[in-house]
Amino acid sequence: MLQQNKYNNLEDFLSSSLQHHTHIHIDFMENQIGHEGVSGLGSALANCTNLSNLTLNLSDNQIGDEGTSDLGSGLANCTNLSNLTLNLSNNQIGYKGASDLGSVLANCTNLSILTLYLSQKQLISFGL
Repeated sequence: MLQQNKYNNLEDFLSSSLQHHTHIHIDFMENQIGHEGVSGLGSALANCTNLSNLTLNLSDNQIGDEGTSDLGSGLANCTNLSNLTLNLSNNQIGYKGASDLGSVLANCTNLSILTLYLSQKQLISFGL
């Protein structure tokens, strides 16, 4: 049976052996994470080179477009990622952040299972 590492705070995750993770569950719901925190998380995830399964709950924080883009950049470096559950609901993500995230995830060639929660408190305008 594979071991899944579970983290409820950013400091514990950042101080872990990032290169050795294969299965991670991160639950940072309602942690007041903004751009700086999610950018640090994205940078750390970029070092998880053996990661294949990630559940990441970042709902109900203060993440905007820039933070979403930084998170996506980190996920793009997880070349072995095959299963991703990503909850970004109830943040401040607009069109640019959603579009950037979609572009990055489209390039994750090993990703076979994606579950994405992106409902927002504010209306996202997608222009025609």
